[in-house]
Amino acid sequence: MATRSVATVFGGSGFIGRYIVKRLAQKGFVVRVATRDPESSRFLMTAGAVGQVVPLFASVENAATVRRAVEDASIVVNLVGILAEPTRGAFERVHAEGAGLVARSAAAAGTTHLLHMSAIGADPASPSRYATSKAAGEQAVRAGFPSAVIFRPSIVFGPEDAFFNRFGALARLSPLMPVISGETRMQPVYVGDVADAAMAALARADAAAALYELGGPRVWTFRELLAYVLQQTGRHRMLVNVPPSLARLQARLLEFVPGQPLTRDQLLMLSRDNVVAPGALGLSDLGIVPTPVELVVPLYLQRFRPGGGRRRTLPDATAGTAPEMSFQARDAG
Repeated sequence: MATRSVATVFGGSGFIGRYIVKRLAQKGFVVRVATRDPESSRFLMTAGAVGQVVPLFASVENAATVRRAVEDASIVVNLVGILAEPTRGAFERVHAEGAGLVARSAAAAGTTHLLHMSAIGADPASPSRYATSKAAGEQAVRAGFPSAVIFRPSIVFGPEDAFFNRFGALARLSPLMPVISGETRMQPVYVGDVADAAMAALARADAAAALYELGGPRVWTFRELLAYVLQQTGRHRMLVNVPPSLARLQARLLEFVPGQPLTRDQLLMLSRDNVVAPGALGLSDLGIVPTPVELVVPLYLQRFRPGGGRRRTLPDATAGTAPEMSFQARDAG
């Protein structure tokens, strides 16, 4: 009796993970959604047939659970990452040691394809602990699984994102919009394009051992993105520059406050451009045409408009149905 191939997605219930899980299920894989909270991943079970998508407890800080998660898996995808440290050293444990553990375990299990999600800005010489831990993770993956594909996306956007939604909520509640490092450049990339790129890279022999930097079709400054959020939410707010010294002081004073909006390490990351490097492999090398911010973001920022956007008339650029919007709306709930 023939059995289906198995794919394991660490962090599969997260923002990017749910899109990759859906695509793997559509390709016929039995998908293990490896996460520290399997109960919260149950919504993904409807992405496949009965028993095809299986939430499974696993932590990249626990070797036994990682080995169990990758057993007999032909594909392993590691999307686990954190933007702030709940405890000192968490970046290193999750991004570096955890990534290495997944890579070594996948190799030992006979996995044929490994995709590791890093980030633009990964740099061993960076002053940011996030960036240095991401660079260490890439090195650990290369050592443990030399043919692994590594992705470095810029800011990823989509209906469940933590970027446009955060500033949309801020525009609704605050009388002004603070701007920190407003001239920093970013290249937002659509989550559906990242997932499509993942599937392409996993299917192509020439992608083995390659590193791809993923960005959208337009480079924006941080100030331009904030102004765009205000435009799309219909909120008239003043963009106010926050001096770096004041931002650092606030981040330092609130370093250990739960829900702190911006840490000192994030300030360091925000001071550097987040764009695809010249000459880097990217979406086009995987046959993906990048989706513009303008095609998707207005559709989910509507809820931050006065009246919840019920009287919203979409501009021509966003008329119709955005890519995968039916699936996104289901997940967003």
